[in-house]
Amino acid sequence: MEKCELSYLYYQMDITRKKYQHLSDAELLTHYRTNDDKKIIGELYKRYGHLVFGSCLNYLKNKNDAEDIMMNIFMSLGEKVQKHEINYFKSWLFVLTKNECLMVLRKKKYTNIPLNEELVAEQDEKEEKEIKEIQLEELEAAIASLEPPQDEVITLFYIQQMTYKQVSEKLKLTLNKVKSAIQNGKRNLKIKLKEHDLFKSIE
Repeated sequence: MEKCELSYLYYQMDITRKKYQHLSDAELLTHYRTNDDKKIIGELYKRYGHLVFGSCLNYLKNKNDAEDIMMNIFMSLGEKVQKHEINYFKSWLFVLTKNECLMVLRKKKYTNIPLNEELVAEQDEKEEKEIKEIQLEELEAAIASLEPPQDEVITLFYIQQMTYKQVSEKLKLTLNKVKSAIQNGKRNLKIKLKEHDLFKSIE
């Protein structure tokens, strides 16, 4: 895969940055599936290319090989996006990257030694933790966008694991108001997070 091809996608993305930079990942994917606009792949590369490269480097331990796999992933990304249902793109991309790297390691018997299963397990655990952190960040950002007192009540109840009574005392709200804020907050969060399939985190 030629490096200039990916550079061209990056260039295309740069020209249309104002058009796409405000869109969420889910909106970008929907737009791509509808219009097959290659510039969207460039935008996704801008957002996540460095993360994919870092993950490839962790697996392959070789800069050139990591760069090659990273470019292959983005050059074939459009086809994969059309075929797969993706609930949360960033997490899905982590898994795709891991699978691509493991396929290379097994196919080439990388550095002519057996695949280090302990190293792979360690990397899997690290990526699982990163995915959970990404989802938590997304959840916290959505909570912060809620109207008060829903934002504070939801944060205290779900993130800090306070009881109804503790939230009531801390915010000086009646129990009924706390319960109402939680109910309304959950409904509003479900709307905000439905495209990322993360509402299960607070049910």
